[in-house]
Amino acid sequence: MSPIKHYVDGKAWEGTSTATQPVLNPSTGQEQAEVLLASKDDVDAVIASAEKAQPGWAAQNPQKRVRVIMEWIRLIHKNMDELAETLSLQHGKTFEDAKGDVQRGVDVLEFCLGAPHQLKGEYSTGVGRGIDTYSLRQPLGVVAGITPFNFPAMIPLWKAGPALASGNAFVLKPSERDPSVPVRLAELFLEAGGPEGVFNVVHGGKDAVDAILDSDTIRAVGFVGSTPIAQYIYTRCAETGKRAQCFGGAKNHAIVLPDADIDATADALVGAAFGSAGERCMALSVVVPVGQETADRLREALKERIPSLKVGHSLDPEADYGPLVTQDAKDRVERLIGEGVDAGADLVCDGRELDMSSAEFKGDSLAEGFFSGPSFFDHVTPDMSIYTEEIFGPVLAMVRAETLEEAISYPNDHVYGNGVAIFTQQGGAARDFATAINVGMVGINVPIPVPIAYHTFGGWKASGFGDLNQHGPDAFRFYTKTKTVTSRWPDDSSTGPQFTMPVMN
Repeated sequence: MSPIKHYVDGKAWEGTSTATQPVLNPSTGQEQAEVLLASKDDVDAVIASAEKAQPGWAAQNPQKRVRVIMEWIRLIHKNMDELAETLSLQHGKTFEDAKGDVQRGVDVLEFCLGAPHQLKGEYSTGVGRGIDTYSLRQPLGVVAGITPFNFPAMIPLWKAGPALASGNAFVLKPSERDPSVPVRLAELFLEAGGPEGVFNVVHGGKDAVDAILDSDTIRAVGFVGSTPIAQYIYTRCAETGKRAQCFGGAKNHAIVLPDADIDATADALVGAAFGSAGERCMALSVVVPVGQETADRLREALKERIPSLKVGHSLDPEADYGPLVTQDAKDRVERLIGEGVDAGADLVCDGRELDMSSAEFKGDSLAEGFFSGPSFFDHVTPDMSIYTEEIFGPVLAMVRAETLEEAISYPNDHVYGNGVAIFTQQGGAARDFATAINVGMVGINVPIPVPIAYHTFGGWKASGFGDLNQHGPDAFRFYTKTKTVTSRWPDDSSTGPQFTMPVMN
């Protein structure tokens, strides 16, 4: 079994470390590959490669860089099925969901085709006698992305696209759980005409992360993962003078008003809560119906739909969702379900009862796969761990509220502030909700309010650390620095030395 290697200077690279980690197929629980884990010296070598390549890439005008990205997009589409299948087999999300993972990354690459416009500076003439002032947007140099297992195509492309379009070199440290797709994306960038060394991929754990954070060459770090690690990286970047864009955990709420279409709302909740086995930072994991009648109607609609969901192999076209990424992830989800029961919540649908002992797909046994059935709690209260913690699994919790004000208080008071949704037919209520809610991304009758690529993505409170968000115009601001030039060409009217603060007049 050939190990998955790093990708440096346009080719596979083993590095000096012989440490490895198994890459599992979550549907079967079996090892399908192993990935090399870099040492600090390996990471330093990867960064040095990027530093050497970056000036030549930055010297190309933005339009030429965009032509490479345009071809990169074409090649990603050409290889979409291969990328999606690899992603499915290493992560566990279904094939169609994996294609969506890739496409949402491509959406940001398409926005990056506007880089020549995004990178334009400003010019003011005649700000003083014979004086002009103008600004330049210049790349930072070498930047890094540390990306999560749950979106091994989308998040790397969200980071790499704007960074590369801006003229930076990009070092990617993807999750070691599903590392093949990030490597393939780097290969396709080179095939599209990108220079060697401009997009490097290095695998590893905490040692690799710390090597990136300690590097004097890396000027910015983009991270997506858990809140404790986001805080750790944000703090370390502040200590070493790096820009940081760190996104952490979430506990996304859906508020349902009495006038909402209950059937349509229940359909939206089931897809948003259980899609990708709940392993999305934008998964709706808490629903807050307003009024007991609304709650009772919604409970019955969900109770009718949830047991019919099919859980299966990630490549099974009939599966609604696949396995969790590891056995540890499954154990954690089921531990939290048990805590919810012990705390007195009403477990309407118990996903722990899912029996895959005799399940097969194309001759492969699924008995050892990391499957968890869909679980649904009612009468959850804010002091329960199933409410306070990000479960990151197929679990939906219902918290009942008597008024809209009470319902709004739940997401507003929660430590996380990533996404929220409201289901209603009242335009005024929805408009007021969008203003009053203390959460970064808001959906109005939209269950997963991920902004389109030309707007920015980012959570508030413990869900996001840093001043600028992912993709959209913020990404170009994050990956560039602004230089302001004030110029005057000499003439014969010198008045001699000036010792007061200059004033333009």
